[in-house]
Amino acid sequence: MKIIAFNGSPRGSEGNTYIMVESFLKGAKAAGAEVEQVLLSEKNIKHCQGCFSCWLKTPGQCVIKDDMSELLEKYVAADIIVIATPLYVFNVTGIMKDFMDRTIPLGDPHFEASKGGICRHVFENNITKKYVIISNCGFPEQEHFEVLHNLFNKTWKYQVGEVLAEIYRGQGAILTNPPFLLKPIINGYKSLLEEAGSQIVKNSKLSEDLITKLNKPLIPIDLYIKEANKGFDKILSKAG
Repeated sequence: MKIIAFNGSPRGSEGNTYIMVESFLKGAKAAGAEVEQVLLSEKNIKHCQGCFSCWLKTPGQCVIKDDMSELLEKYVAADIIVIATPLYVFNVTGIMKDFMDRTIPLGDPHFEASKGGICRHVFENNITKKYVIISNCGFPEQEHFEVLHNLFNKTWKYQVGEVLAEIYRGQGAILTNPPFLLKPIINGYKSLLEEAGSQIVKNSKLSEDLITKLNKPLIPIDLYIKEANKGFDKILSKAG
């Protein structure tokens, strides 16, 4: 089994998203999967031009010459695709959106009805891809990920895909360089992510117990807000 994670964080290996993905892939690798994390911030991915050449003039081939041809090969070769992005204005990052837009050469302009009766484009060979979504944000509550949940479940409902798991982490700001007293909590959360990677490889889903544990706040929400605001005030005072 090959699992490839496409990480859309502009911060690359310095970001909280990277920490989450690394832990997830560590568990998947231990369970026997071949894994890879691709940092989109290190790739040259231009905006889609909306010319539809990849459908109508050069089927399957984009006219833009950049790193997407290599990334599409990885995308097609993966058994499970991890889409990883921090939350930017309640949505994916710009890099991730460009990446998603540029996957359209894998599709076909012809229409067909989905199982729900809603029209969609035909996807390459009608192969069902399997996905895991990983995201984090600086806000403390899990409710901030509702837009991502709707986006990804609708996207692959109409592009012949299946979402195996969604792993969202409010309070993501404390994943990177946590204070000494929080390190045991963060290490425990990383262990949960490793277990998630293992369960996806073995069972193609997460247990309800693990989902509950993954969604629990890392620290009390009121404490998180208080400490976050103190941190912002400290930075702003130095800037002033």
